[in-house]
Amino acid sequence: MDVTVSDKGALLHVEGLGVGERLRDAGFDLRSGEVLGVLGRNGAGKSSLLQAVAGIVPHRGNVRLEGHNLDALPLSQRARLVGWLPQNSGSAWSLDVRDVVALGRLPWGDEDAQAIAGAARRTGIEALMARRIDQLSGGEQSRVWLARVLAGQPRVLLADEPIASLDLAYQRQILHLLRAYVDGHAADAGHGVLLAMHDLGLAARYCDRVLLLDGGRIVALGTPAEVLTEERLSQVFDVPVRVRLGDDPPMVALK
Repeated sequence: MDVTVSDKGALLHVEGLGVGERLRDAGFDLRSGEVLGVLGRNGAGKSSLLQAVAGIVPHRGNVRLEGHNLDALPLSQRARLVGWLPQNSGSAWSLDVRDVVALGRLPWGDEDAQAIAGAARRTGIEALMARRIDQLSGGEQSRVWLARVLAGQPRVLLADEPIASLDLAYQRQILHLLRAYVDGHAADAGHGVLLAMHDLGLAARYCDRVLLLDGGRIVALGTPAEVLTEERLSQVFDVPVRVRLGDDPPMVALK
């Protein structure tokens, strides 16, 4: 499949991205109003790709936001534009939930009460704001960490397997919230989500396009119907795969 990209009209343009041997020569665009899923087996380079875009690991290549080189920006300015939701979030201290959400305002140097309240409202944690983060369930904490990112009002949200270890109800809730993050803004407002995940069926349901990695390289990029074919997935994951994207919900499973 042709994975040639152009930064014309792209929100985020990535070209020649590499991280050691874990990720090599990755190039793609993230469009305004889009959820782009990053898929692949364990060790394929998903986390490395997101970390490189976030600027938190040394990398080769270029990352541009609407034509501006993110690597040339001060870290505080980059953090205002790109929000990072890591795979394993946690707090070393027993903080109030409101204080955790307010951490999302650090790149701005303020505690914008309206932004904090809006993030709490969108993630449904208003009733939890006075509680301690370590007193919450894993699913509740996942919404708090997402609210922290949303409080920073980033243009691009990078989420590294945010539904790992969550039960089905919380998986759906988090994916709905990420979907709402882009759907709640006009396309020309410039919001997008880059989402690493393992569940191919959920990726087909919630992502506009998907990017498939294998051995640190992009092997396919397109709509779920274009990328998630039985032949390609069986080859990449080295197991026979059955794909039924016409089902509701879409289904990808072992044969």
